[in-house]
Amino acid sequence: MGTKKSISIPIAISIPMKRELKFDERHQKRRTMTDALSSGTPRTAFKLKPYIESRRAIIDSALLNYLQGSRRNDAEILAAMTYSIQAGGKRLRPILCMAAAHALGGSETEALPVGCALEMIHTYSLIHDDLPAMDDDDVRRGKPTSHRAFSEATAILAGDALLTCAFQCLADHALQQPPQQNGQWLKIIALIAIAAGYDGMIEGQMRDIAAEGNELALDELEQLHLLKTGALISAAIESGAILGHADAEAYRSLKEYGYCIGLAFQVVDDILNEVGNPEIMGKAVGTDRLHLKNTYPALLGLSAARQKAADLVNQALRSLEIFDTKSDPLRAIARYVVERRR
Repeated sequence: MGTKKSISIPIAISIPMKRELKFDERHQKRRTMTDALSSGTPRTAFKLKPYIESRRAIIDSALLNYLQGSRRNDAEILAAMTYSIQAGGKRLRPILCMAAAHALGGSETEALPVGCALEMIHTYSLIHDDLPAMDDDDVRRGKPTSHRAFSEATAILAGDALLTCAFQCLADHALQQPPQQNGQWLKIIALIAIAAGYDGMIEGQMRDIAAEGNELALDELEQLHLLKTGALISAAIESGAILGHADAEAYRSLKEYGYCIGLAFQVVDDILNEVGNPEIMGKAVGTDRLHLKNTYPALLGLSAARQKAADLVNQALRSLEIFDTKSDPLRAIARYVVERRR
């Protein structure tokens, strides 16, 4: 393969529903989950939207720069990889990694390659999740899924390529660092590999498939979500903590934040799949019920699921109390998790 371009862009700064959801639960007037957020965590003047937009632009440019760095790739595979990478994701995982590093006084620029690797892994997981053998979805982010836009075989290979490309991205950057940083980068690579592998996201996906048609206990559902969705989000936060040279207390606090946000994100995903607007979300809703998935609304009901998400965000916010205003992006992202509509 050709030489990849370096990513060093400067930064300026299921249950079969044993019970159907009750009609009034599904159709009650929608309220935001932030109604339940604690008044003990006051909002700051930090503006999340411009922050997200600026970082997303940097991440998008870096991802495209890396994918297009090779001139020997098969054109069809590269097109499929690029198609899914450019499909309009939130870039939550790379932004969390960069924000965690910044909260500790670290460099967002140094965190960028890690963020790109995390986004490649996340995108690969979505491509495979949409396949006929998995969730068999036709639309993702308002566009045809990869296997619909190309072919099933091409989608599988594009996902495989993004996964391996993620670790090439990490290794390329690690090899450019001074020898004294080798330990730090090996920790990050190992952390992400575990989160993406059979002790993390893959295990969560297998549990999700195995549980279809079988009602899980609440603790089993929580563990499934922590593996399937939470593991990679936590890895993003912890990677940023490593890059920011966190001490033991700061690392524990950020790890707790990652745990809470990772789980809250999936709880809200469950809720949006039940009551979200498909036009805003860019994909069909109601599919969890259709596929007899285990979800928080199915197990607890919508009201209790919303409260669960709010409680997790409150816990995440409390975990940041030891940090100064440099962690305001993390605070704002925590609130965004329960306010989002897609």
